[in-house]
Amino acid sequence: MMQDSMLSRLSEISDRHAEVERLLSLPETAQDANAMRRLGREYSDLQSVVDLWREYESLNDDLEQARSLLEDESDGEILDMARGEIAELEEKISPLVEQIQNALIPRDATEHADAVIEIRAGAGGDEAGLFAGDLLRMYQRYAETNSWKFDVLDSNETGVGGVKEVVFEVSGDGAFRRLKLESGVHRVQRVPATESQGRIHTSTATVAVLPKAEEVDVEIQDSDIRTDVYHSGGAGGQNVNKVATAIRLTHIPTGIVVTCQNERSQLQNRLKAMEILRSRLWDEQIRQQQSEIAADRKAQVGTGDRSEKIRTYNFPQSRVTDHRIGFTSHQLDRVLAGEIDEFVDALLAEEQARKLATVASTG
Repeated sequence: MMQDSMLSRLSEISDRHAEVERLLSLPETAQDANAMRRLGREYSDLQSVVDLWREYESLNDDLEQARSLLEDESDGEILDMARGEIAELEEKISPLVEQIQNALIPRDATEHADAVIEIRAGAGGDEAGLFAGDLLRMYQRYAETNSWKFDVLDSNETGVGGVKEVVFEVSGDGAFRRLKLESGVHRVQRVPATESQGRIHTSTATVAVLPKAEEVDVEIQDSDIRTDVYHSGGAGGQNVNKVATAIRLTHIPTGIVVTCQNERSQLQNRLKAMEILRSRLWDEQIRQQQSEIAADRKAQVGTGDRSEKIRTYNFPQSRVTDHRIGFTSHQLDRVLAGEIDEFVDALLAEEQARKLATVASTG
């Protein structure tokens, strides 16, 4: 019932599982925190596949024994029992094979990562800034619903209660995996409060969801970073005008610039800025790898390009449409209140289907 290619892959995984288990038991591994973290993460992923395979082998052994009874037994009652057991075992094995097939899809390096999310107001002036603020609150409420930690790393507000740009971190189980497909251009259609003629305006905001990188994922040389210290802008406590606490990091090899001013000390801001920089560099590495692998490209929902218009929020019709999969909700208020699971689930299901199709075509 299982293809030879799947059995071969499962055998490889079982061998690697045993090897990782051996490596984790070594004294030198225990003294290397990064190695422990990396191997522990890999062991957990492999264990889930090994458990499924062991369950399959146990059921398959029972199935073979039941089938042998049909060949060797002549008692009618026992034959009926064997046929019933065969039907029951086949019913259990079929979905298990599908689970194993899904588990064999190569996992992204970012499977367990937290998320660093950047929102920037786009076209539309003040209205775009207000919409960016709406998206910020939407993701904050979604994080609260999932019991994830939400932490603003850097923000630049407009004078009318909106957001020019904001960077925040969402930490918790499944944070990046469930938020990664929010990257792209979000568009809003509504009548601004300042519009006296009742005309509908269209504005945009860009969302970039990055995997939060640990030191084990990205190593940055001190010599590759230029650090500038300056005074924070906007509200921030009494020491804002007395002590320069805001940090600007420039990664010289790539030209990536990161600022952080939300914390009260240079050290705290530098640590947060390093988190953002490390995440941007890891995201860039992953994007380069994916651009080199055609199969990964096919497995993505949409192009993954942040210039791609992915979703429209239409206030007059209380409608939210994701253009990548043609999914529409007429509960705009609930969506902006953080109830975005139906979009997330639909996008992940589409991504999974494409990955399965890719695995099937290459297996």
